[in-house]
Amino acid sequence: MPRYTSSDGLSLHYLDEGEGLPVICLAGLTRNASDFDYAMPAMQGVRVIRPDYRGRGQSEWAEDPMTYTIPRETQDVLELMDHLDLEKAAFVGTSRGGLISLTLAAMARERMLGVCFVDIGPVIETAGLEVVLTFIGLNPVWKTLDEAQDIIGKRMAGFANVPASRWREEVEHHFVEVEGGLTINYDPKLRDAVLATFDPEAEAPDLWPFYEALSGLPLAAIRGANSDLMSAETLDEMAARLPLIAATVPDRGHVPFLDEPEAVRALQDWITKLKDPS
Repeated sequence: MPRYTSSDGLSLHYLDEGEGLPVICLAGLTRNASDFDYAMPAMQGVRVIRPDYRGRGQSEWAEDPMTYTIPRETQDVLELMDHLDLEKAAFVGTSRGGLISLTLAAMARERMLGVCFVDIGPVIETAGLEVVLTFIGLNPVWKTLDEAQDIIGKRMAGFANVPASRWREEVEHHFVEVEGGLTINYDPKLRDAVLATFDPEAEAPDLWPFYEALSGLPLAAIRGANSDLMSAETLDEMAARLPLIAATVPDRGHVPFLDEPEAVRALQDWITKLKDPS
């Protein structure tokens, strides 16, 4: 099982598959490397590296949950690159992973080959953030994976035409069946870290300069048509400011699975551009 040790002593897990140009896939806030299982067929001909953030998936939980921050997780990504002797890499950033990609643009632009943003951009819709806060760090009320599968698809806002088998895979990826019910498969104290930094009254930081720092790199953005975190206006503005492969996936909220035809085309076009930026 591939692992590396962060500079503050945590054992962190990652997957490393394929050969060629390195593409590091960065998952959402509570998610893990399995988020990109569905994207793998579209990412042929590149080396796909999928880390689990600290406290998530198969990575070690931090003694200090206040290290569950975007700057520290960005540092972990850079340390993974050093561990793998990667001078540069491209990034697929889903939700929080896209924010880490923007932070990389500010901290280490010279190590980036390109970015594909998945349902995230420089403007984050606060309504979607408030939804996240209702469940982060809390064990589900459902008692079995069967029960979770039956209910979760009905509760996922913005999703339609998703087979039951997909919701079954989702609950198996993110919940653990134990005596007495289900538990989440990440550190519940992630909630403390998020609440410590979330202020609904504060003015949102201006992330457009971070995005514009990516000028000259191959860029893509894939948005769920019914997303509550990324608006159509944000996607349009991203395309207006920099050359962008843009895709909107129908019948999807936050976030698309990345095996939809629109997502596959965008990923493949972006990978083609990475290999030949001219």
